[in-house]
Amino acid sequence: MNHNTPLSPRPLSHLTDVQRRVLSTNQLRAHGVSAARTAAQCRPGGPWQQLLPGVYVLHPGPATSEERLHAALLYAGWPAAGRAKGIPEQGKPAPVEAPQAIVTGLAALALHRFSSAPPLLSLDRIDILVPRTRRLRSTGCVQLVRAHAMPGAEMIAGVPVAPVPRALADAVAVLDDAEAVRRLLTEAVRRGHTEPAAIVRELTQARLLTRDHVVDAVDALLAEGRSIAEERLYTMVRGFGLPDPLWNVDLRLPGGPHLGGLDAYWPEHAVAVELDTRAPRQGQEEEAEQWKECTRKREALERLGITVVHITPKKLRDCLEQQAAVVRTALMAAAEREPAAYVVILPR
Repeated sequence: MNHNTPLSPRPLSHLTDVQRRVLSTNQLRAHGVSAARTAAQCRPGGPWQQLLPGVYVLHPGPATSEERLHAALLYAGWPAAGRAKGIPEQGKPAPVEAPQAIVTGLAALALHRFSSAPPLLSLDRIDILVPRTRRLRSTGCVQLVRAHAMPGAEMIAGVPVAPVPRALADAVAVLDDAEAVRRLLTEAVRRGHTEPAAIVRELTQARLLTRDHVVDAVDALLAEGRSIAEERLYTMVRGFGLPDPLWNVDLRLPGGPHLGGLDAYWPEHAVAVELDTRAPRQGQEEEAEQWKECTRKREALERLGITVVHITPKKLRDCLEQQAAVVRTALMAAAEREPAAYVVILPR
């Protein structure tokens, strides 16, 4: 038998090319190949090679990056769970139920097509996320990352991949290069993979915000995220024919207290837009306090007759037309409301 010989009695027609080249001990047994036969095929100079414990590449020579990736997942027990869940949105990977092994870290970012992540072939290690209860050890090119709760995975190139925020946190955990961390975080937001709040939440849960270079990168990330959200807000106003507002203003009562800053304000309609770019870095208590402060501000303005529309960066990214309709509705409803109290408008 050579590496081109069909593995009877079970056919291989249902497998992809890479799945035919990379098989586990159990899969080989299911195809009628005994342990002794496998060992014979893997002798020096033989047509097969053992890449990881219980995982074999059915050809001589170096394994490709795709083969290494599938071998790492096979070693970690995939596929064992993880069925397609629902119909994927157009242009987006299909979500799946949490499997027992998920590609994460730099390998996952490479699969998400991050230009700032090294290509798969150049990676010495492939991070695989597994439940913390799994009795399995890191070995060879496989570095296991243990999770208290497995995230939902995205299917990319036929393998389960961690969502971008989780993959970023696992990548940042092993990176000491401040510039590399900054590039990864910035690209995640700039190219629309995710929003700053989701990244900061994952970094906080991973307890990575005690590292100075990560904190510096997060500061740059938040600035980048707000800049992108503001540009999308400008695009929404211009692209959907909304009247021009006053941009980036502070409101005060005449001779009274400061009411708060707003990203856009239509004084003739007493309608304001505020971008919700909160990204808590400490935990749920601080996040709750931030939300209470936002609520107090909104309620104070609404008592004065000012309608406040809160828009998140994610909504601006994913449903711009819908957000424009919300603002347009608020502007049109102004004629039916009582006139708002007089406020002083200052540049922010």
